[in-house]
Amino acid sequence: MKPMAHLGVGIGWRPEIADAVERLPGLDWVEVVAENICPGHLPASLLRLRERGVRVVPHGVSLGLGGAHRPDPEKLAALGERAVALGAPLVTEHIAFVRTTTPAPALEAGHLLPVPRTRDALDVLCENVRIAQDALPVPLALENIAALISWPGEEMTEGRFLSELVERTGVRLLIDVANLHTNRVNRGEDPAAVLDAIPLEALAYVHVAGGFERDGVWHDTHAHPVPGVVLDVLAQLRRRVDPPGVLLERDDDFPPEGELAGELEAIRGVLDPAGSRPSASLRTPSRDCAAEPTPDPVPDATPEPAPVPAADPVPDAARTRVGLAQAALLSALVAGTPVPEGFDRQRIRVQSRSLAAKRAGVVAKVAPELPGILGGEKAYREAFLAYARNRPMTGGYRRDALDFAEHLLIRELPADPADRRRLTAWWQERAGTRPARRIVRWARALVGRAA
Repeated sequence: MKPMAHLGVGIGWRPEIADAVERLPGLDWVEVVAENICPGHLPASLLRLRERGVRVVPHGVSLGLGGAHRPDPEKLAALGERAVALGAPLVTEHIAFVRTTTPAPALEAGHLLPVPRTRDALDVLCENVRIAQDALPVPLALENIAALISWPGEEMTEGRFLSELVERTGVRLLIDVANLHTNRVNRGEDPAAVLDAIPLEALAYVHVAGGFERDGVWHDTHAHPVPGVVLDVLAQLRRRVDPPGVLLERDDDFPPEGELAGELEAIRGVLDPAGSRPSASLRTPSRDCAAEPTPDPVPDATPEPAPVPAADPVPDAARTRVGLAQAALLSALVAGTPVPEGFDRQRIRVQSRSLAAKRAGVVAKVAPELPGILGGEKAYREAFLAYARNRPMTGGYRRDALDFAEHLLIRELPADPADRRRLTAWWQERAGTRPARRIVRWARALVGRAA
């Protein structure tokens, strides 16, 4: 496999810190959540960064390549469009499943969940990866995820699983060293053993992020400073390979600009204690692409990996087995069904609460009016968590916000008539229909209680 093009040290671009990112000294590149941008209307901040020669890499979160279903062609096309619009040298996604389609109805996790490290799951993942590679206009790299729970009956270590994935598909790896530390605490996995087992020549780049430990569980929050233990794992990786790129992730509770700059300097210090590595931002910038709405990928984009042997299609029976196992786990996490045999019940409860809390937080972001209508953040969260306990998400977060509002209205909530009128108007404006009549609400409430 040919070496990956050099990226340097970068940061995850987020709208909340866009101005600060533009001012960070020596910034080589940024990564953007692919689903949060529109190819035809790129944020002005990203366009200015590109004009300076700062590369932009789209990072997908919704493909679910580890799921039992084949990749959604529309999602693949959308990811490819963003890569072209940004002139990206590659795109990245996760080794995870995020939804189930078998049995119906479909369930959405709203989160990246671990794939069982079994032969069936690896076969399914490899075929899904090859489908994605054929559809994307640039190379693909996949990230190892942080996990709270372990699957019973796994047949491979993390290192072996990743190594075979690369061997069978030629895909690149995005190694998140914070996730390696998370899995050390939560699943007892040794980061050094993973780094020793994986083909480091397949490394595309590295993620670094913060979190915290509570009651023996590491929470990978992306909302805390990068701790020393995570930088230690980065140092272990650096002793084995000179990574093509390293990126700082921060998704919430954004600190002052100076703290972000300090974290980037700490990363640079681990990568090159002598300070001799030249910054990519000091090299000749790439061509000006700002005038082109959909430029071609940059000239020195990552070369295609060596061809891998063709593989036989995955038997439908294997996909069915993986799908049923994933559906049973996800249903226990988001719909309150019994925990599948072999899982740690306490960890399932912790993961379930975490998913519900994250879901409440994201819905509040996409529908910021709801906490105000419902009497504040505390009242909103209590109402939402009660709603979410046995009502899984079956669509996106915007659909979830509408379903939550309808759930309240069916039950004649909020209790204050003025607040209820405000919620009705909010729901009607976004749903594009009239609220259900009182008799319909009453019937739905009875059905909900019976369920």
